[in-house]
Amino acid sequence: MLVKKRVYEKELLRLQAELVVLQEWVRAEGKRVVVVFEGRDAAGKGSTIKRVTQYLNPRVARIAALPVPTERERTQWYFQRYIEQLPAAGEIVLFDRSWYNRAGVEWVMSLCTAAEHKTFLHQCPIFERLLVEDGIILRKYWFSVSDEEQELRFRSRVADPMRRWKLSPMDAESLTRWEDYSRAKDEMFVHTDIPESPWLVVESDDKRRARINMIAHLISSIPYEQVVRPPLKLPRRPAPTGYIRTARSLQTEVPDHAATIV
Repeated sequence: MLVKKRVYEKELLRLQAELVVLQEWVRAEGKRVVVVFEGRDAAGKGSTIKRVTQYLNPRVARIAALPVPTERERTQWYFQRYIEQLPAAGEIVLFDRSWYNRAGVEWVMSLCTAAEHKTFLHQCPIFERLLVEDGIILRKYWFSVSDEEQELRFRSRVADPMRRWKLSPMDAESLTRWEDYSRAKDEMFVHTDIPESPWLVVESDDKRRARINMIAHLISSIPYEQVVRPPLKLPRRPAPTGYIRTARSLQTEVPDHAATIV
């Protein structure tokens, strides 16, 4: 059963308030948090990230969504460009897709060799164990969408000029490679679903349910505490000292577009 909008919005706001509390704990305690969002195209990763970050401080919580690697990056150790995005003390990094590109789209679309794929599956658990061993709080979420729902979302994007940019030719081709992606995901889970950083599956045919389930789990999985902040008292505005504001005629102001639509 789909989650009703009123119920969803009320619970989402409550969870977002808890995310702010979590953020302040991360900042105050100097913690480092990495959250990986993975899944098929149109599974709801981006919209969930949007809700996670809606009320957070962008200086604390940031999104890492890396483009196609450059020629130079292709010559580096595969994980190198992702390491550069890892958080410092007091930061949260949300990976909108991640190093798992190699096990998914790169492997299915023949963008890496069999040897590179094999090396990735061997090195990835080691890499993640090192992150956790060094104190990084790592959570990996897989957004699982059905083939029927994915196609509906693709068709919706094609018809919507505001979201058409979300759909690439490679995304469209993924419709014809559903089973290839399924096999790649299964193999990826076999090698990388480890105790130190298990895969956490989010059923996402219902986007509202997926968002609140993911956020609720993230909050419950981290033993954060409320940070008591000292009360803030605003000072009194000082008495005027004779300052005269610059004439508006000397400034270039933005036209009042709002006045044309009232």
